[in-house]
Amino acid sequence: MAERTSAGLLTMMMEPTPAVAMTLPAEVREKLAELELELSEGDITQKGYEKKRGKLLAPYIPQIQGVDPSLQIDNRIQASSQAVIPGSKHNKSRAANTRDERFRSDLHTEAVQAALAKYKERKMPMPSKRRSVLVQSSVEACTPPDTSSASEDEGSLRRQGRLATSTPYQGHGHPAVEHWFNRVIQGSSTSSSASSTSSHPGGRSVTNTTAHAALNANATATALADLMAHTQLDNHSAPPDVTGLSENSSVHAERPQVASVRSISRGYNYNTKVMETADGCEWSEGSLSLTDGVPVNSRVSSKIQQLLNTLKRPKRPPLREFFLDDFEELLDVQQPDPNQPKPEGQLMSPLEGEPLGVVTNWPPSLPAALQRWGMTQPKSPCLTALDNAGKPVYTLTYGKLWTRCQKLAYTLLNKLSTRNEPLLMPGDRVALVFPNNDPVMFMVAFYGCLLAELVPVPIEVPLTRKDAGSQQIGFLLGSCGVTLALTTDACQKGLPKAQTGEVATFKGWPRLLWFVTDGKHVVKPPKDWHPPMREASNDIAYIEYKTSKEGSTMGITVSHSAMLAHCHALTQACGYTEAETITNVLDFKREAGLWHGVLASVMNRMHVISIPYSLMKVNPLSWIQKVHTYKAQVAVVKSRDMHWSLLAQRDQRDISLSSLRMLIVADGANPWSISSCDAFLNVFQARGLRPEVICPCASTSEAMTVAIRRPPEMGVPPPGKAVLSMGGLSHSVIRVDTEEKLSVLTVQDVGQVMPGALVCVVRVEGTPYLCQTDEVGEICISSGTTGVAYYGLPGMTKNIFETIPVTLSGVPISDRSFTRTSLLGFIGPDSLVFVVGKMDGLMVVSGRRHNADDVVATALAVEPMKFVYRGRIAVFSVSVLRDERIVVVAEQRPDASEEDSFQWMSRVLQAIDSIHQVGVYCLALVPANTLPKAPLGGIHISETKQRFLEGALHPCNVLMCPHTCVTNLPKPRQKQPEVGPASMIVGNLVAGKRIAQACGRDVAQLEDNDQFLYIQDVLQWRAQATPDHPLFLVLNAKGTVASTASCLQLHKRAERVAVALMGRLNTGDHVALVYPPGIDLIATFYGCLYAGCVPVTVRPPHPQNLATTLPTVKMIVEVSKSVCILTTQAIMKLLKSKEAAAAVDIKSWPMVLDTDDLPRKKSPQMYKPPTPEMLAYLDFSVSTTGILAGVKMSHAATSALCRSIKLQCELYPSRQIAICLDPYCGLGFALWCLCSVYSGHQSILVPPLELESNASLWLAAVSQYKVRVTFCSYSVMEMCTKGLGSQTEALRLRNVNLSCVRTCMVVAEERPRIALTQSFSKIFKDLGLSPRAVSTTFGCRVNVAICLQGTAGPDPTTVYVDMRALRHDRVRLVERGSPHSLPLMESGKILPGVKVIIANTETKGPLGDSHLGEVWVSSPHNATGYYTVYGEEALHADHFSTKLSFGDTQTVWARTGYLGFLRRTELTDASGERHDALYVVGSLDETLELRGMRYHPIDIETSVIRSHKSIAECAVFTWTNLLVVVVELEGSEQEALDLVALVTNVVLEEHYLIVGVVVVVDPGVIPINSRGEKQRMHLRDGFLADQLDPIYVAYNM
Repeated sequence: MAERTSAGLLTMMMEPTPAVAMTLPAEVREKLAELELELSEGDITQKGYEKKRGKLLAPYIPQIQGVDPSLQIDNRIQASSQAVIPGSKHNKSRAANTRDERFRSDLHTEAVQAALAKYKERKMPMPSKRRSVLVQSSVEACTPPDTSSASEDEGSLRRQGRLATSTPYQGHGHPAVEHWFNRVIQGSSTSSSASSTSSHPGGRSVTNTTAHAALNANATATALADLMAHTQLDNHSAPPDVTGLSENSSVHAERPQVASVRSISRGYNYNTKVMETADGCEWSEGSLSLTDGVPVNSRVSSKIQQLLNTLKRPKRPPLREFFLDDFEELLDVQQPDPNQPKPEGQLMSPLEGEPLGVVTNWPPSLPAALQRWGMTQPKSPCLTALDNAGKPVYTLTYGKLWTRCQKLAYTLLNKLSTRNEPLLMPGDRVALVFPNNDPVMFMVAFYGCLLAELVPVPIEVPLTRKDAGSQQIGFLLGSCGVTLALTTDACQKGLPKAQTGEVATFKGWPRLLWFVTDGKHVVKPPKDWHPPMREASNDIAYIEYKTSKEGSTMGITVSHSAMLAHCHALTQACGYTEAETITNVLDFKREAGLWHGVLASVMNRMHVISIPYSLMKVNPLSWIQKVHTYKAQVAVVKSRDMHWSLLAQRDQRDISLSSLRMLIVADGANPWSISSCDAFLNVFQARGLRPEVICPCASTSEAMTVAIRRPPEMGVPPPGKAVLSMGGLSHSVIRVDTEEKLSVLTVQDVGQVMPGALVCVVRVEGTPYLCQTDEVGEICISSGTTGVAYYGLPGMTKNIFETIPVTLSGVPISDRSFTRTSLLGFIGPDSLVFVVGKMDGLMVVSGRRHNADDVVATALAVEPMKFVYRGRIAVFSVSVLRDERIVVVAEQRPDASEEDSFQWMSRVLQAIDSIHQVGVYCLALVPANTLPKAPLGGIHISETKQRFLEGALHPCNVLMCPHTCVTNLPKPRQKQPEVGPASMIVGNLVAGKRIAQACGRDVAQLEDNDQFLYIQDVLQWRAQATPDHPLFLVLNAKGTVASTASCLQLHKRAERVAVALMGRLNTGDHVALVYPPGIDLIATFYGCLYAGCVPVTVRPPHPQNLATTLPTVKMIVEVSKSVCILTTQAIMKLLKSKEAAAAVDIKSWPMVLDTDDLPRKKSPQMYKPPTPEMLAYLDFSVSTTGILAGVKMSHAATSALCRSIKLQCELYPSRQIAICLDPYCGLGFALWCLCSVYSGHQSILVPPLELESNASLWLAAVSQYKVRVTFCSYSVMEMCTKGLGSQTEALRLRNVNLSCVRTCMVVAEERPRIALTQSFSKIFKDLGLSPRAVSTTFGCRVNVAICLQGTAGPDPTTVYVDMRALRHDRVRLVERGSPHSLPLMESGKILPGVKVIIANTETKGPLGDSHLGEVWVSSPHNATGYYTVYGEEALHADHFSTKLSFGDTQTVWARTGYLGFLRRTELTDASGERHDALYVVGSLDETLELRGMRYHPIDIETSVIRSHKSIAECAVFTWTNLLVVVVELEGSEQEALDLVALVTNVVLEEHYLIVGVVVVVDPGVIPINSRGEKQRMHLRDGFLADQLDPIYVAYNM
């Protein structure tokens, strides 16, 4: 063969598989196997097991280890739970108890152990979890999964770990151990900024650094433990075993002590006690304060520090330079590695199987064969069915089969009718729904349909309405036009029923008639009726279903001729003869189970012993016993059936497998089946099994059987093995492994091509070019024995069933079309076919190919039995940020501890990284029995993937590693040197751009009350001019009027307060007003002004929540230097109560006066301030960044503010406005306390707190008083949207009508929440609310009212900007709906007298139109400055009085601290000028600087909230350059861990950021201020001080 000699490339290690050398005597092996079983079933403790095992192996250990025995005993190394037996790389000898499974070749386990040893255990921070989540919720979670949990191709056996023979202690005395111990510690130090030394018992000093998690002897221990890989040292000083490898280690360690490190027993208290933070300050044990005085608890912080330390390690792939312009964010495209292996062989030539022999009396079709045997050999047995005890229940003879099929065929064609029309016509599709333990009924139904010329569609029995993949089966039935389902009586009774008693309709299924095929429902055909017998044609014989990688179900149509030809080819390849006995363990409804056990068997009059899956679960040995009992010549099994039998073989001494001439391994194409075959042979060779009868085969639903190893009597070349380099395979190149001994894949051949078939290998992607001889590709087959099409899917059919392979020059290699098999492989020497994986399991990560099965194998080689169930593991890839990312999901044992699982997870990551050179994106452990099952055990991969992406997996442990495996992020942005100011202006002029500045209309001439410079004078004037004019009306929760005040009443109440104050206080004293929202607050405010005092409004403490609200009150009172507190009697009692004493020092309150019963005295002379620049009041507010800032408002500014609002909203005494705001600061305070007095309109005051008990209060009031102008806050709007969304109909019946509203303004100091305002408008449109009415205002600390929609002027506009441009401080307008677009709504109209300009944050120069910069404001109502305790006004002086660095350098501006831009619109405002719209993007203090770009938290939060239905709220902040995402979970705590991956995905996908920490908390944990804004800095402090009580904290690696 040409391939063989091509430059000696394919020098495969080919070898026969002779009897394997046995090292241990048989009886010792038997005893070891028994021990192993006892341990796995929990009949013996680990300690007892090790002791007994040690005794058994003691005499043989020296021979095994190949080491001088004296040294060995001296060092007392006991191989714990593994026997290590020498064996060459090729001829791997194994001990009998090496319970091998699919995913295991010894090489592999050794490779994994060695790979792990290479890592000096990277210490990763363990996720923290609330206790309640640890209690697994589902009842079944605590029961071990039924063995069906083992996936189709795997067993549920214990993998035995291996002692890597490179253990560093081989033959050393113990000083060497100690020496090595030292070296690990020194070697793992990452920085020695704070290294402390302590002397080691050996006299050496050990350098220990704080940075490496204080290395509390832990890293050392784990590294040691890794290298020991299960080895136990008895009496030598070795570090404590913290990895949980040996349960009962009696190891005493002398640990290096670090000055500030306490030795702690095991657990995750091996936490960092000495930490180095980013700014280099050192924290020691306990909670120290950070610079801004936030106490930081070591637990969280140390974990984050560990995380930072793991992230400091360099990533493997260096990022390439690739940014063209720092704006077009191209993702890094992985450049192919120039050193990657490339195929060098010549082009392969297609391979032909031997010709299909001619048999003279071969029947013309399968039904004809059935007829022949049914009439000539009626007594000969066809099928024996077994019950769950393994007893034969029924043997179907060929005669019986023939008569029963005739009855069924006749009944189906003639006895089923609707309206005298026969229900079925030949060619109609019929569903076959038969349980797996009833092969007899299935066979009768299948052949009955063939006789009736109906097309059977065998499917699984739907057990519940929610079976994994059941909906997809429904779609298949629908598309095939199935109307009738055949089933058994027992099965029909077990199906879920609807109320009517009929079988329920399953989700996605068409309406079906269910017909029971048991004897009493079928009738005997008349004498003259004979089923039609035709030659096999190209009509459809049956449809087999198959689930694709994505989870969709396709029906593969098989024609009568293909079915017949396939039986012919199988008969020839397997040498089937009449009356042979065959044992079938597979599913008889599809694939090999159907081909061998139902079709080829009837063709050859064979006797099938059908072993149900349920029996295998009870007795895995059943199939072997039946081979022995029935002297079966052939058995059809999967690898897992071979493992399972290994588990139980010790009970059976007297089994003989000598009758077998063929053991067909149906999943022999799985690369890991080789280990099952070897292990099985090992054990059963002694029971008569000949090595050469093991016949792996390769088949798929589309191509049917592709290749099978022939039985020995056919004189074929010996079987082969190849040990291939995984690195080569990942580039689709075959390289015999040379240097990297760790990452290899050992595969066995699957024999020769089927008779009459032509096979070639083509490239996987793109045009199907033929592969070279040393290249892996998809195997294609051209033969009369394959499926014909996917039913109803012509496009896919063409791609798969009608492929035309071409040579590199594009010439077709044959005039026949080929079927793609979806098997990846190559043709080896001797024309043997090798398969290395399946297309379904192919994951292409950064251009390299990995096979899901290989990754499973590696994961399972990391001592799996302690933590995860054998074989309950799923590996798939998800697409995130334009590349595939690998996800591993496994089922965790209920008894595995958090730490052990976490340890196992981190080791799996390292093993996969080391062996496959690929990072795992997410590793999740779910509770036992919760992964969706495929019909016969096995994991339903596509359903698992679907659940992962929907956030419905409910893992109990998650580890995400985006930092290592996401290597295609855009390069961080480098700031360009700033362009000089002058050139900026010139540039803008040249570009025709105007400088971005705008102003409200001029303040008009003075009106009657504008001659007053002081607001208190206005009140006195109104009390005289219109004494009875109502100014205020306060509503209570019931919607009734709680209190009112006319001009005179208010004036009188204010006078009383003034009298009370004048005797006690001096002018200019500061007075704190602590009142609930109401008229008292307003009256005492004016009372203070009358008395010449400076009022400070303070929100009263919440009686149910004193601990958090009272300290804020105390702080404002102290910071504002208030000498007196005015309040009500109730609050006064509260301030001095016992509960208050727990929160603050109540003895240090200033004088407290209650104003409930003040005496009526005529006041002396009112105080007149000497100038309007004097301080009128202090406005205190907590900013979103958590800073308490009080601003000074002068009398002039107060009057100017009222005048602007009056002009903008056209407020007159005849007007009514409704206000649902908090009256303590900002615009809320101004509207509540100042505007009515100034403008004379009546204010209907609705305290927002009352909405908690009556959500419709505000809207009902608006409707009742027919209010045209109303104000609310975002929190009020949210309460209405959430609380009344479903009640609009009820409100309409109560005559709530909002058509009177012209403007409804949301008072805010943030970017307009467009989604909220839109949903509010939509919901209340039904009540007559005009969509144009809702708008927002904008104010901030330096100026509480910059924009306000008002009653005139154009409607607010919305623009869409590119979010990526915003990150670079640019504004780029895009179309609605374009990718990365962000809607921004104008923040209302600029108020009269207000000028706004956009300035560059760094150069302080003016910016052009549509440029992003800081909003600066100049206005007569700007505040005059901050009022702070320590006189730090100097720090913020430029906030209130700053000037442009060029351009207009004279005007004094105040800096708002908000980023925004101005844009001239096409609209005109009242004055006829074009309207300038101001768009606020967000607060500068809040922005996150990440990767050189500026992010607004709200954008990331919006993405996160969208990612899962259970995320109620989200807040993000950064800590030491890590992005921390806090999400509130609305739902069960089981969902907490689902969110981790979804949050990480969405932030990567939409913002190109890697989330560092995901914190899942209860609803309501994210603190919100009175304006409904998130307090992200408070949250950050709470997180760092460990006060959030999170449900789960995940640290992404």
